[in-house]
Amino acid sequence: MDTQETGKSSYELKIIDNVNSRVTQKTEAFEEPGKYDCKKFISEIEVLLGRQLTNKEKDVLCRAFDMAEIAYQGLYRKSGEPFITHPIEVAKIIASLKLDADSIVAALLHDAIEDSEGRVTYEMIEKNFGKEIAQIVDGVTKVSRINAPVGNIEQKKKLETIQKMLFAMAEDIRVIFVKLADRLHNMRTIDFVEEEEKKRYKAMETLEVYAPIAHKLGINVIKSELEDLSFKVLHYDEYQKIKQLVAQKKVEREERLKSYIQQLQTAFQEHNIDALVEGRYKHYYSIWKKMIQKGKDFNELYDLMGLRAIVSDVTTCYTAVGVVHNLWVPLPGRFKDYIAAPKSNGYRSIHTTVITQFGEPLEIQIRDKQMHEEAEYGLIAHWAYKSGEGIVDIKQKWILRLAEWRKELSQGYASLEDLKKELQMSEVFVLTPKGEIIHLPYGATPIDFAYAIHTEIGHHFAGAKVNGKIVPIDYQLNNGDVVEIIVNKSSPGPSLDWLRYAKSPRTKAKIKRFFKEKEREQLIERGKDVLRRVAKKLNISIEELLQKPEIKKYLTAHQIDEEEFITRLGDKTITQDELMLIVGFKEQPKKKVTKAKKKSPASLVIVDGLESLETLFAKCCNPIPGDKIVGVASKRGIVIHRSNCQNVVGLGPDRKFPALWRSDVTAQFGVLVKMELDKKERVPELLSKTMERKIEVKNFKFEAIGDDFVIISLSVIVKSLDELEQIMDYFKSSPGVRKVVRG
Repeated sequence: MDTQETGKSSYELKIIDNVNSRVTQKTEAFEEPGKYDCKKFISEIEVLLGRQLTNKEKDVLCRAFDMAEIAYQGLYRKSGEPFITHPIEVAKIIASLKLDADSIVAALLHDAIEDSEGRVTYEMIEKNFGKEIAQIVDGVTKVSRINAPVGNIEQKKKLETIQKMLFAMAEDIRVIFVKLADRLHNMRTIDFVEEEEKKRYKAMETLEVYAPIAHKLGINVIKSELEDLSFKVLHYDEYQKIKQLVAQKKVEREERLKSYIQQLQTAFQEHNIDALVEGRYKHYYSIWKKMIQKGKDFNELYDLMGLRAIVSDVTTCYTAVGVVHNLWVPLPGRFKDYIAAPKSNGYRSIHTTVITQFGEPLEIQIRDKQMHEEAEYGLIAHWAYKSGEGIVDIKQKWILRLAEWRKELSQGYASLEDLKKELQMSEVFVLTPKGEIIHLPYGATPIDFAYAIHTEIGHHFAGAKVNGKIVPIDYQLNNGDVVEIIVNKSSPGPSLDWLRYAKSPRTKAKIKRFFKEKEREQLIERGKDVLRRVAKKLNISIEELLQKPEIKKYLTAHQIDEEEFITRLGDKTITQDELMLIVGFKEQPKKKVTKAKKKSPASLVIVDGLESLETLFAKCCNPIPGDKIVGVASKRGIVIHRSNCQNVVGLGPDRKFPALWRSDVTAQFGVLVKMELDKKERVPELLSKTMERKIEVKNFKFEAIGDDFVIISLSVIVKSLDELEQIMDYFKSSPGVRKVVRG
């Protein structure tokens, strides 16, 4: 048939031919005969899906396979392999996640529009596979064109592309799934990329953007691998060191874990609980990050391994907790019920940490089968189920949130950094008076809670009660707090000062939006003040400053007008330092000095008769109310030590100041208590007594010294020296305790 008569290209004719007469002539790109035939591909997909494909699914996948062959003909990857190996591997990842045939088709064709040199177009995909698949491929194509701003790269120039990325994701959530699978395979093969700068950029982009997205969607199986692969590229030496440290005691840990699994499995059987008990290990990046954040050595980490028990239903989860706590002593303060209060990404499970017969802490996770699927695959699991209570709401929630992010970015209410922070944030959950769970970023205040309930409640915030008591606006909310917002309907709206107390990027965005919409003129005046200061430095007028080509170029690049530019100066979306850089002012902005340690409230102590001095508490001696104290002048300011601290005994009188505790101090302090026990078998008993006495323990560590005795270090939380001495006396009276000293 003459192609000119049909109006179709030869490529289209090959694709729309009947499946039985598919392309049999392989191109020179396929050097190994039979390696890439559709029959083998279908077989591999069925194994990964764990089910047989229908004839209709086989047909559409084989037609997509044919189109992929044509699209990637003659193209090769950096590894030297034919390019088609990449979309095939991405399709396999999608199949392993149990997604539908349409998603697998989209995975096969996800690079077709971008890399086929015009052989395959959006229109061809839509014509042969429908609009839905074409839109997924188009969405992945748009996201793939983005070089997300990471590290020190200027971010504002790329906001428009980030908006497109979020828009593409919001159109069909499967765009995210395919893109994550694409990035996962690219990271698995990143060693073939020769340009070191490009390799590091991709790794940083993965760690700062794609891994957090996977985390927020609850797709742990992808998130963990993306983090480890990025970690290896960005911090190769540290990666190898962690890998070696893990390998050193791997056999010992595995044997110990087998013993724990057998013990718990037996205990469950005795209570007629049908459970799958398995071991789990912390991945390399997670170990390294914890070492950095906690300032600990590898040997100080106790949660490198743990157990997971998968049971039949929710009721059995709670029964299983009782069995675990009967078998081993639970560690105080280490029980977390994410079934009653799920995380914001839908994660549900019970976590408890116990002390085993070997005297070591062991974390155990307990969940049912559906919870386990959701924990590993997150939103993908919900998508795969396609039914069930709340599933549609969860999908819709994410689509709406992505759309909201896009709107906030495009209108200047939030920055890409805000988006990153929200993706990566640690969380607390708090409750409304009616028991509804609200998830907020760690460190959130009542103002964040108010805006999370409703924007108008936030705008008319007048105060808050936490657990029935009035709290200040900067009160840091804790897990389980019951929060009630006091509303003043006649309030004119929020104050700009609220931005200092808000921790959630969403809260800040809503406050900024209010001032842009309600008080735009005020912000314009503030923006003009910034312009006047910069114009004065340049010795020109405001009008001349706004006419500078650098400003004009900035307005064009960010698609905003002059008024919007001035408004952003007014609300500090664009700072004065940034404005000076835009116009090429030579004076470099002063760098902000990050203080190493958080200052304690000035009201806790009186130094040399002064009550308003800001002070720091020394970590070397950890003074607490009741201790005799002294203020020491240092480069960091006034540091409060115990009077008998070895670090201040030899100091001259010119550096020491008399200090007293205020009489109304109610703060809590962490103090190290060290104990010697006659044998390590007493450790669980001692910790059990600690829990019975309701002593709050922040950290726990023990060290066996030969076969004779063991040293335990507990960081206990107290309010005064009297309370500490009572605790130490209690420990001294415990069986087997040889010695108790303050650290």
